[in-house]
Amino acid sequence: MDFGHFSLMGYREKGYPTERVFKEHMEQVKLADVLGFDIAWFAEHHFSNYCACSSPLLMAAACAPITKRIRLGTAVIVSPLYEPSRVLAEIGMVDAISGGRLVLGVGSGYQPYEFERFGADITKSKEMMDEFLEMVERAFTQTVFSYDGKHYQMPETHISARTVNGVPEIWIAGDGEAGHRMAARRGYVPMFTGRWKGADYIGEMRGRLEQAWSAEGKDPKVLPMGYQRFLCVTESRAEALEYADHCRHQIRLASALRRRAEVMNDGMMNEIPFPDEPPLEEMLDNLLIGDCQTIAERLAAEIRVGRPSHVMFHVQVGGSAQAQALNSMEKFASNIRPMLEKELGPLKDIGAPLPQAAA
Repeated sequence: MDFGHFSLMGYREKGYPTERVFKEHMEQVKLADVLGFDIAWFAEHHFSNYCACSSPLLMAAACAPITKRIRLGTAVIVSPLYEPSRVLAEIGMVDAISGGRLVLGVGSGYQPYEFERFGADITKSKEMMDEFLEMVERAFTQTVFSYDGKHYQMPETHISARTVNGVPEIWIAGDGEAGHRMAARRGYVPMFTGRWKGADYIGEMRGRLEQAWSAEGKDPKVLPMGYQRFLCVTESRAEALEYADHCRHQIRLASALRRRAEVMNDGMMNEIPFPDEPPLEEMLDNLLIGDCQTIAERLAAEIRVGRPSHVMFHVQVGGSAQAQALNSMEKFASNIRPMLEKELGPLKDIGAPLPQAAA
């Protein structure tokens, strides 16, 4: 297994400069490259302070020349919001610009607020994503391809911006059975967020993925799996609770957008509790927040039950500080990762190997 860095690029303070948001996350990605993180992931959302990044491909292209070895991942391209012919060309461009380092995370989307503003039908999003992925595979395994589907049609076409190694490694985001079975069927990597929960939830998700793999006639013991977690190294309970509050802020916004309960106030989302919201102290005790030893113990428990191939860490969230994020990344590399290896053994022996991009 290996580790990644995740950038949502939201903000909590009205008027916070988005120029600063992007610069801070690019600084984090540069550090992640130096520290040996494997993938830098960039989110996509629209029209609110929940996320300022409307194009993970643009962020990947921006980070390509300032990094050397870290792979650059979209987490995710919300494919039903795109015209396939354009995004296929942009996928080819970014992979070529980065020297073949693009990891293609794709999702069907979950926010009606976004879909309405794109004039897209969220009830058809999973069918549209399935067709889009078929087009990706054709576009980068064939010099010329065509497509005639229910939602998309493409006459004979050549994507002139070619990827370095055929079809990029593809990951599918979501916690639903349809996406899990699609990943199993196509040989993709499933990924999900751990939310505010702990090791029990990671184990539950592993079980659901194994069921999907078995349903598709695949060996569940060798399924690859990635998930996202908040992570912050803190020196006191008060500091830990403050960071947990920023995490709760983000979770509340996501929940409201998912439930079509968002309330906008001059470009900023109102923060409202979500159904059955646990106390902040309970969230804190589930999350990877605290001193290095506490984080290592909680993460080791998750890895034992989840057997992931990849864990991506969200270190700057809501209104949390950039210096705190950079410190957490450095502490993970210098302190926490060695603790994990001492407790669990070689990390390369944990989890199923990730699929290789097509030649």
